[in-house]
Amino acid sequence: MTETRPNMYDKKAPPPIVAIIVIIAIIVVVLVVVGQRQNYKPVTKGSPSIDFTLPDIDEGKLHRLSDYRGKVVFLNFWATWCKPCEEEIPSMERLYRSLEGRDFVILALSTDTDPPEMVKEFTDNYGVTFTVLHDRHGKIKEAYKTTGFPETFIIDQNGMVAQKIVGPRDWDDAFNTMTIKALLENPPAPLKADAPKDSGT
Repeated sequence: MTETRPNMYDKKAPPPIVAIIVIIAIIVVVLVVVGQRQNYKPVTKGSPSIDFTLPDIDEGKLHRLSDYRGKVVFLNFWATWCKPCEEEIPSMERLYRSLEGRDFVILALSTDTDPPEMVKEFTDNYGVTFTVLHDRHGKIKEAYKTTGFPETFIIDQNGMVAQKIVGPRDWDDAFNTMTIKALLENPPAPLKADAPKDSGT
């Protein structure tokens, strides 16, 4: 009697539902990976600014970034314990005063976890008159994917990032203020689309 061996090619193909499930699982994994990459994409030159609302350290008044549309925004991330930030503040104040009356605003986001009164005491020692906001929980810092302090984003009148500066700068130096003054002298054309270019946080 001849023994009949099973033929490997006689195996039945998996039912269609199994193949569909496998394909869906692969698609989900791909979408998750792509989504994570988007979440970690840094905000750089040419990126739309990310909208946010934060309180100031003076009266707790809420400020929304998009409310400053039409102005050049100097968005600075800093902390009281950061020595380079401390060294940068006086020239930021002089820059702010030199452009007083122009469509220019400084929004300095303190990431300190201390109460706002302590941050205000620090800025008062330097005679700061520009707007200091309190990103106490670091949510805006995370949204902008900052990697250290200080970091500054120059945002144009349309809400687009015109320049990203990592580290401190001497804002008395004309070279460092070229982008700001160029935007003030020659604002970009208004965006054609009415839809906002930034997203809320």
